[in-house]
Amino acid sequence: MRADRAAGLLWHAWQAGERLPGLPDDARPHDRAEAMAAQECLAGLAGPVFGWKIAATTELAQRYLGVGGPLPGMLFERFRHAEGEPVPADTMTMGVAEPEFAFRMAADPGPEPSLGAVLDAVDTMVLALEMPDSRYADHRHAGEPHLVADVACAGRFVEGSPVPGWRDFDLAGQAVVAFADGAEFSRGSGGLVLGDPRHALHWLAAEIPRYGYRLRPGDIVTTGTATPPVPIAPGRHVSADFGVLGTVGARFT
Repeated sequence: MRADRAAGLLWHAWQAGERLPGLPDDARPHDRAEAMAAQECLAGLAGPVFGWKIAATTELAQRYLGVGGPLPGMLFERFRHAEGEPVPADTMTMGVAEPEFAFRMAADPGPEPSLGAVLDAVDTMVLALEMPDSRYADHRHAGEPHLVADVACAGRFVEGSPVPGWRDFDLAGQAVVAFADGAEFSRGSGGLVLGDPRHALHWLAAEIPRYGYRLRPGDIVTTGTATPPVPIAPGRHVSADFGVLGTVGARFT
């Protein structure tokens, strides 16, 4: 089966720290549906899924990857970290950390949810860092089906603190500043994330039911980088200041 073959190759590369030139003909997904089937098979190898990421939620990222819009990807529990834990700097094909707005779900918002229904289904918002990565040697030119099969460049994830009263804040207008070893590296805002991180969450909630998936209670959805990504390296400390919402950081080993 094409999806099984793709998942096996991707998981071997992930474990071995190798990079693929691409997927061969007998494993190559032709569209998003086939790519999502590969994700499902990959989850069977990597273990439990705790939520979802959304890649390419900024125009810059879409141009960088050569895709026309956002991409959904499963997040695996084995690569999830609490803030304060040392984080391996092994996502080195891409080698970056991204400050993100993430949402923990309290309920399934349904198969064709409105924005309001999605927000009603949220338990809380947390601040996060995602360390995306790719199992391809040239992820920039891999193309959308290849990228989706590779769980939309999922890597490691650091879950920060919940934000009390997040519903009352202007997330789109919230400035975000990223730091590397205490020095400012880049600036952005929630508005970079499909115009508002809540819009990105709504997009995912409406997208994945097309392929047989639903958001589940307890799922974390991380919505895409709010600043230009910060390079990582062993020993580096990366942090992000979300103003009144709080901060999140990680030290890489």
